[in-house]
Amino acid sequence: MPAGGIDLSARDLQVRPGDDFWRHANGAWAARTEIPADREVVGTSAQLSADVEAHLRELLETAAAHPEGASASMRKAGDLYASWMDDTAIGARGLKPLQPYLARIAAAHSKAALQLLFAAPEYASPIAVEVMPSYEHPDTQVIGIGQGELGMARDQYLLDGPQYAATRKAYRGHVQQMLELAGVALAGPKADAIVALETAIAKVQWSGTQSRDEARMNDPKTLAALQAAVPQFHWAQLLAAYGFKPPRSVVLGHNTAVAAIGRLYADTPLQTWQDWLVFRFVNDNADYLPKAFGEAHFDFHMKTLYGVQQQRPRWVRGVQLVNAVMGETLGQAYTARWFPPAAVAQVTEMVDNLRAAYGTLIRQSGWMDKATQQKALAKLAAFEARIGAPAEPPNDAGLQVDRSNLLASMMGHAGLARRQVVAQLDRPVDKRRWLMLPQTVNAYYDPSSNQITFLAAMLQPPAFDAAADPAVNYGAIGTLIGHEMGHAYDDQGSGHGPTGKLENWWTAAAKTAYQARTTALRQQYEGYEVLPGLKLNAAFTLGENIGDLSGMEAAYLAYQRYQQQHGPAPVLDGLTGDQRFFLSHARFRRSKIREGTLRQLTLIDTHAPPAIRLNAIVRNMDAWYRAFDVQPSDALYLPPEARVHLW
Repeated sequence: MPAGGIDLSARDLQVRPGDDFWRHANGAWAARTEIPADREVVGTSAQLSADVEAHLRELLETAAAHPEGASASMRKAGDLYASWMDDTAIGARGLKPLQPYLARIAAAHSKAALQLLFAAPEYASPIAVEVMPSYEHPDTQVIGIGQGELGMARDQYLLDGPQYAATRKAYRGHVQQMLELAGVALAGPKADAIVALETAIAKVQWSGTQSRDEARMNDPKTLAALQAAVPQFHWAQLLAAYGFKPPRSVVLGHNTAVAAIGRLYADTPLQTWQDWLVFRFVNDNADYLPKAFGEAHFDFHMKTLYGVQQQRPRWVRGVQLVNAVMGETLGQAYTARWFPPAAVAQVTEMVDNLRAAYGTLIRQSGWMDKATQQKALAKLAAFEARIGAPAEPPNDAGLQVDRSNLLASMMGHAGLARRQVVAQLDRPVDKRRWLMLPQTVNAYYDPSSNQITFLAAMLQPPAFDAAADPAVNYGAIGTLIGHEMGHAYDDQGSGHGPTGKLENWWTAAAKTAYQARTTALRQQYEGYEVLPGLKLNAAFTLGENIGDLSGMEAAYLAYQRYQQQHGPAPVLDGLTGDQRFFLSHARFRRSKIREGTLRQLTLIDTHAPPAIRLNAIVRNMDAWYRAFDVQPSDALYLPPEARVHLW
């Protein structure tokens, strides 16, 4: 394979690396690549996800066609998939499956009855209730209360400009259309009231940046104190309806927003709330209803918001549905067939080298005093790295699948998921539990447990290839490992100690010095535009930007450590090991994204767009300047004193 696994034909050699490294590495690929009409994005991660979908399709179609040869769990998954695929039968049933759920809303003749629907797993709520690890005692579970979700992202209701005004107009039309499809009378005036209600809620909700402030999100309250702070809800009844025993205390996140939502709840007529519940139920479950509902949902949520021109094939959406309901079952089957156990040993070596690299960076950090260094090293030593897939078997025994009623099956799943969440409250935090499915193309760091998890689907070519040149692996999956480790020290993770407890383990001097570096990084990102006139939200993306830079710093150092252990890297196809390292990272970030999708992601995604993630990081890496002979006349050049080094 050329250059140890790098597609050299992707490069645009007319572009100097120092002028635009993303275009230099990926420009020819971008010029010849079209985004399919049914996709928001195409690129490395998108292709990995498509590969997973094809594998899961094979598992599900086999189980649906040959249930006699499948396990009990896979038979159930096959039944759910077959139920989804039979869109003719779904259409023939019409609105009949929907009617019992709308009747429950119509029967809520008081605000007290309405609150019980907010607590029911089938319905939306302006208030979110969850079970989460305690900030102070991360081995124990607590009830967390915060702001709920709306029909659009919060900022879509609030931002000025013709683009957002057009989106709000389209949304209002979408609300009316969904009500009309459900047979609701006076759909126009009701749509006006629903959009006005959601706009009022959006105005009091916290932004994504505010929601990242865990110190502010941590507002413990007794039940009596919660009742006094937000008296419009009857909290004892509400939490009992969720299935909880009377709690001694809860954690109130978004406290000012929840209080304001309580006032809106009291001031808004019952009928408007009922209409809102009808819309949300139909909108949230449109894909399980006759075809017109799903098409209307797609037209707004994907075509208007993301710019996607046509729906994915039905089998893809069926795979996604079953994966959302029975993902643990599918994950077990997926990893047994497509994740080689031998990969674990090689990735483990990379994790060990990244851990050692971070240890070196921490010890050599001239700005971090010894006391804070010792705490940082203790947290590093306490990292638990998990690779591939969980060992625990899936638990789907309580799930009932009615092959003749898809909506009922999905509501049954919602009820089972609620019962499982409620049951967690009486148990210690289960650190064997994985927060993502192994067939997900992703990785994550959990600050409450100090765990880093690398999922089987992410550990596939080209992100990771056991046969590839080490420079390629360190530039791709190595930087991701470093990125996730870096979250332990980002603007959120740095507030958690080795056990996951929310605590300040920094001296004042060390924190000031570190914040000076992260502030300089934020200021760099404030200068980037996602699209003409659309600035990147540098405060919202700060944690991921820290992870990107610290991850590349550590991965590069780990790659040097690997060469010390195994010998110096050869020159392949005229490229040095360092050049292949950076080009591999560029391929890892390779993507082409629709304009509408970029606009939407800028509002909701804590990650910067891939081209910015690449260029903004390499221009702070001294090794990149050496590898590609970047000169002061190059567009990405930063003088040494302007480069941000987090460690």
